Amino acid sequence: MEEARDNACNDMGKMLQFLLPVATQIQQDVIKAYGFSSDGEGVLKFARLIKSYESQDPEIANMSGKLKAMFLPPMTLPPHGAGTGGVPVS
Repeated sequence: MEEARDNACNDMGKMLQFLLPVATQIQQDVIKAYGFSSDGEGVLKFARLIKSYESQDPEIANMSGKLKAMFLPPMTLPPHGAGTGGVPVS
């Protein structure tokens, strides 16, 4: 996972190309021990179930956030008014 993260260099496109498949494979290997199928459908069912529990349990929400941070690059917002869609500066 670390090698895939290093290869991605915090680039969203590369994260999807390198890191997401590794993370998905790890998840598939783990969830089958808990009764989920180890295919894409099992991963989606697991993700939906976790999402439904996030609002009910702060510990699950915290762990889910930590997991997402492992394979998503940090998101930075542009300065207010910069670029398109911002307030024009005179």
